[in-house]
Amino acid sequence: MYPRIRNISFDCHDTYALAGFWAAVLGYARHSDDAPGDPEAALLPSDDATPNLFFQEVPEDKVTKNRLHICLEPLDRTRDEEVERVLGLGATVVTDHRNADGTGWAVLADPEGNEFCVLGNVAERRAAAAARAAAEDNRPA
Repeated sequence: MYPRIRNISFDCHDTYALAGFWAAVLGYARHSDDAPGDPEAALLPSDDATPNLFFQEVPEDKVTKNRLHICLEPLDRTRDEEVERVLGLGATVVTDHRNADGTGWAVLADPEGNEFCVLGNVAERRAAAAARAAAEDNRPA
């Protein structure tokens, strides 16, 4: 049997604030012991299959691109609606690779600069694939 990912950890300056941002983005619950000013904070998902998010205070700033990042797939809204929602929570756009046909992604940063992506949802990806297939079918031989 293989292990599961227990935690995904974030280095940050304000554990409570950054945990609050990610709780709003993902719908996770705060750990009952978390309080402002604590050097650690944790978010708990609603199921056992999804990893916890762990936030630890560090003195240094983030200065380079993440070597690992989270990619979000919206479940009940479009990619663009999700990007707008997360921007409203305090994220910023790093790079925008979205295409008009629903393909592509947006790279955003959380309030402390950690990058993450917002991808298209399943329906958007299927529609783009169907459109590409239809275009190929109509191409002259």
